[in-house]
Amino acid sequence: MKKIGVLTGGGDAPGLNAVIRAVVKTAVRSYDCQVVGIRDGYDGFLNPKGLLPLGRDEVRGILPRGGTILGTANRGNPFAREVLRNGVMIVEDISDEIVAAIKKIKLDALIVIGGDGTLKISQELFAKGVPVIGVPKTIDNDVGGTEVTFGFDTALDTATEAIDKLHTTAESHHRVMVLELMGRDAGFIALHAGVAGGADVILIPEIPFHYDAVVRKIMRRIEGGRHFSILAVSEGAKSQEGEQVFSRSGDAVYLPRLGGVGHLVGSYIENNTEQETRVTVLGHIQRGGTPTPFDRWLATRYGAAATRLAAKGGFGRMVSLSNGEVGDISLEEALAVPKRVDVYGDGVRTARDMGISFGDEE
Repeated sequence: MKKIGVLTGGGDAPGLNAVIRAVVKTAVRSYDCQVVGIRDGYDGFLNPKGLLPLGRDEVRGILPRGGTILGTANRGNPFAREVLRNGVMIVEDISDEIVAAIKKIKLDALIVIGGDGTLKISQELFAKGVPVIGVPKTIDNDVGGTEVTFGFDTALDTATEAIDKLHTTAESHHRVMVLELMGRDAGFIALHAGVAGGADVILIPEIPFHYDAVVRKIMRRIEGGRHFSILAVSEGAKSQEGEQVFSRSGDAVYLPRLGGVGHLVGSYIENNTEQETRVTVLGHIQRGGTPTPFDRWLATRYGAAATRLAAKGGFGRMVSLSNGEVGDISLEEALAVPKRVDVYGDGVRTARDMGISFGDEE
């Protein structure tokens, strides 16, 4: 193994730099191997300045930094890319150009750090002969085949801190506070932060809710002398009578963007109770900031394990965490079933035992 590449794709997440650092230090120290960073996801293979040699000096000091020194792109799918042809913007498959570019620079392995979308692209490139190793990254924690993705713990810490702060103002002003959180179609952030922050209602995509059930929970608290309530609402939550709420529709290139359910829930509560209601959308704050020690620890282990896996030719696979140990699993198996909250699992049962409502009570 003489030269490997590393790229970060999809939305940014705390811990990306820790993976890059671990890949570089492991490759240089243990394998005397050159590392090339690919700027802005797969786009870097097509950009004349898209390749960045990485050595120990280039990764010094980046361990505690959020984001990624390589840049990223969540619209860089080479199998469906917007290109200008004869003055007309069209969507076409340019994956063969990416494959050719990878062969041209003679990479012995390409370590791809990303969520399900980026890893799906890497799986398709592997089918075209690219020696790919996957590293699971997403604050949503929705990649299958691993117990946890790095980035999730930091996002959870941020979300829980927001609930803690909303608690004090909600109690002071006797208000209902609705906090809309990220997660796409998985409710892990809302569930974990809701339990950790003492929310009264948690709404997640896996459990469709009734608006009236949410109101009844709030009214029971008022009747019991508790004149404030906290709701942790996942952006992908939906009522049993409706669909998910999107702030932007999707197309061949762009995924639809979830957002707005928190305001619908807040408006319904205010219109059907005597409680003043405020809605906070935490948004991209969940993606930023210094990664937690756990995310640094996990990301470093993933990066080192991915480099070792590349050295032994374990292509078409993804590093993963199982029973506390880092191993690996095929990309095909990891991506076969998206990870979702187990509605009958310990986490949901614990929340229910604590009196937290999921809005599904008749």
